[in-house]
Amino acid sequence: MVTTLGWFYLLGGTLLFFFWAYGIVSFAFDCKNKFLPAARQLWTNWRGRRGQSSRSDRADGEPQRDEEEERQLY
Repeated sequence: MVTTLGWFYLLGGTLLFFFWAYGIVSFAFDCKNKFLPAARQLWTNWRGRRGQSSRSDRADGEPQRDEEEERQLY
């Protein structure tokens, strides 16, 4: 027969296991719903800025090329 102390031990262990499992599931849902979308948005913003900088570099370089071509033609 289980003593009163044994019941408290089992109840306490079950309660701690419940909150431990709840914490793991909550963390998984937070990762899925908060952290991954935020990381994905940062990644796309970073790629967008990188693409804009390369486009602006090309845009800045094109007028110089046109001027150089005009100089070579004359």
